[in-house]
Amino acid sequence: MESGKRAEAGPSSGCSSFGDEQAPFAKKPEEVCEDEDSSIGDNDEDDDHQNGGNIGKFVPSPLVPLKDQIEKDKDDESLRRWKEKLLGCSVDDLNGPVVPEVKFHSIGIISDDFGETTTTLPVDENKNGHALFTLKEGSEYRFKLTFTVLHNIVSGLMYTNTVWKGGLQVDQSKGMLGTFAPWHEPYVCTLDEEITPSGVLARGMYSAKLKFEDDDRRCHMELKYSFEIKKRS
Repeated sequence: MESGKRAEAGPSSGCSSFGDEQAPFAKKPEEVCEDEDSSIGDNDEDDDHQNGGNIGKFVPSPLVPLKDQIEKDKDDESLRRWKEKLLGCSVDDLNGPVVPEVKFHSIGIISDDFGETTTTLPVDENKNGHALFTLKEGSEYRFKLTFTVLHNIVSGLMYTNTVWKGGLQVDQSKGMLGTFAPWHEPYVCTLDEEITPSGVLARGMYSAKLKFEDDDRRCHMELKYSFEIKKRS
């Protein structure tokens, strides 16, 4: 796939919250994504594990409970209330796990070919092996994700979308979504625009994997899917 115009990284770029006044199968958030099925593509090696593999020795700093961060200003009532308003919850609602969790609710495809289609996550097991969507060659499209952040701030949420055809990796795109705090309403993000290839060899079925990690390398979702590119009539 060819990338279209890239948006700037951060939640203000293609991301919003349903409740913002201003503005795939899931794994446990503390797990690091690993390829359990090597048949999807033998060349699927993250760039981060290359160049000596130093990134694999990275140890994230200890997490500070969000409640503790808010209670640092417990003597300043106005500042505490301001922080609670930003989070959309009170201090009493933050009793729970320290590790941030990103819960994905749906994935959508936006394209001029068919408008917008949405699939609830996790994907129904009965749909395994079926194409998640079908596009015509030379089509522009975007992914649209709806997700909720729980327990703590998730920092540097990023994605990697890897595509294979006939067992060979043909494309990989990466992007940064940004940093998100727990919020009582889901966030909605659209990923960077992509363009499907054209030509006889470009048509057919593709397999792909969409992975979301934060800057502490916690995997929040890994979705394996397939799609089809057809001839433009």
